[in-house]
Amino acid sequence: MIVYQAMIDVLKAPVGDRFQVIAEHEPANFIFDPDFLGIHRSAGCIVIQVTLVTGRSLEQKRGFYRQVTDALQERLDVHREDVVINLVPVSAQDWSFGNGEASLVK
Repeated sequence: MIVYQAMIDVLKAPVGDRFQVIAEHEPANFIFDPDFLGIHRSAGCIVIQVTLVTGRSLEQKRGFYRQVTDALQERLDVHREDVVINLVPVSAQDWSFGNGEASLVK
């Protein structure tokens, strides 16, 4: 709910646009650099990847990173350093939400 709420609040995703894949991995199958870019991460590292339609501003993206990280820290006691977020922008024509159609283009 934390990521979804930030998508609605900050990235202005439409309400109901909630398609999530949540996967947990054994330590041997979850490889990350614990000190990449000088940020120390623990074994509790979380990677969040969101695919979204292109067009969000840098300000929106920074706000999204902040809101998700703040909420994870406040509600679940996740260390801020352990939150890795990756946004993958694609065009509207890259989405089909069913019926074999390009759902977001006319």
